[in-house]
Amino acid sequence: MTQRADWYVDFISPYPYLQLANFDRLPADLEVRPVPVLFAALLGHWENKGPAEIPAKRTQTYRYCHWLANKRGIPFKAPPQHPFNPLPLLRLAVSLEGDLAAIRVMFHHVWGAGKDADSPKSLQALAEALGIEDVETRITDQAVKNSLRANTDQAIKRGVFGVPTFAIGPELFWGDDVTDMMIEYLNDPDLFKKGDLGRLGNLPVGTQRKESRL
Repeated sequence: MTQRADWYVDFISPYPYLQLANFDRLPADLEVRPVPVLFAALLGHWENKGPAEIPAKRTQTYRYCHWLANKRGIPFKAPPQHPFNPLPLLRLAVSLEGDLAAIRVMFHHVWGAGKDADSPKSLQALAEALGIEDVETRITDQAVKNSLRANTDQAIKRGVFGVPTFAIGPELFWGDDVTDMMIEYLNDPDLFKKGDLGRLGNLPVGTQRKESRL
């Protein structure tokens, strides 16, 4: 029986690119639906900061992604500047109805080849690689903008807080590093009902941070 998963992504993050390179490890009967979302809106909703907004974390993230890609034999080159405005790319992906083949080309453009992610010239080069002539019309279409907003709102309602995230039924799997756990869950849907994995889903909150003070 075919299994289905929504894959929430934003081109601003290198982690979906790294995870995408391992899709051949996913079960053959898993149907993946890429869902472009605005990561910044997720951060805003959950009152969180992205890795690139914390200086020390920013440097470590770039280094780790480069190191990990080399370990896995994946082409990796960071774009000329980061963070960048991902909206043109996200809207283009939405206009292409989240086509996985196109998503691959777009992620490689930014994180594999290290191209400028939001300049008109770079966007035009990407459009040509995708065989698209009307890129400006696509990314300025109000229906496309509305769809991206709807995708992001839906992600927030499902509890998505970061990218990449796989949503399989009620379960969320955030990050490239949880791919193995997700595959195990797909093979054993009762995984999170067993032992401590079952208990952890309802672990009581002992205390809540209000304001940090030394």
